[in-house]
Amino acid sequence: MSDNQNLLAEQRRALILEEVRRRGGARVNELTRKLSVSDMTVRRDLDALARQGALEKVHGGAVPVAEASTHEPGFEAKSSMELSAKEDIARVAASMAQPGSAIALSGGTTTYALAQHLLDVPNLTVVTNSVRVADVFHSAQRSSGGAPSGRPGAATVVLTGGVRTPSDSLVGSVADAAIRSLHFDVLFLGVHGISVEAGLSTPNLAEAETNRRFVGSARRVIVVADHTKWGTVGLSSFASLEEVDTLVTDGGLPPEAREEIQEHLPELVVAGETETGAGPGQG
Repeated sequence: MSDNQNLLAEQRRALILEEVRRRGGARVNELTRKLSVSDMTVRRDLDALARQGALEKVHGGAVPVAEASTHEPGFEAKSSMELSAKEDIARVAASMAQPGSAIALSGGTTTYALAQHLLDVPNLTVVTNSVRVADVFHSAQRSSGGAPSGRPGAATVVLTGGVRTPSDSLVGSVADAAIRSLHFDVLFLGVHGISVEAGLSTPNLAEAETNRRFVGSARRVIVVADHTKWGTVGLSSFASLEEVDTLVTDGGLPPEAREEIQEHLPELVVAGETETGAGPGQG
């Protein structure tokens, strides 16, 4: 069997990981049929994903990693997960940013994808604690002449200081102090985990405090999270579901989860679907 050349290795591994997490495990022979690639290619992909800590290899296949509440994957490891879902979420969330508004973006791979779509929204003021997010805007400015005024309507970007996490976010007292003095029209918030009981959570205690500051400084809180974040609980909770105005997620979220979310949130937006769910009183 020849390898499917239409799929890049990164795309193929994202599909493998999605299948393993969705079904609770997958066998090599099932993945070769699904992706139309050789056994050797699948095994190489499983080796690569196992080295990243994204899954655990077992005899004949792979299973999801049972993560501790303190485990925090690095940015590169997370960036290979749920690529299509993150892109769909980012596209929809970007449409919620109004030209000329002051917005905040937390760290994370979904907010990183969102930042690339926000380049088309004029005259934004963007505050972020993500080195990666800030670099998206700075790179766009450099490619347009090297100065913020080089591209008409280019965003003004403020990067907080702080201590760098494995996710390339800046946290700690410096970041908290900077955020505390500001006020945002909208906060776009990436999360490690989301559940009814724990609300929004992260494995990093300092990042939890910084995110708490973000939530407290925003008029509207929009969480951007793919379906795999539902039911995940990190070490530290920093906000309840009732503090969230909108959750933008993808179609992989199961029906029972949607029902639970709609009981606690004013608005649920599922990227790629025409209908949106609303909580009580939202019509």
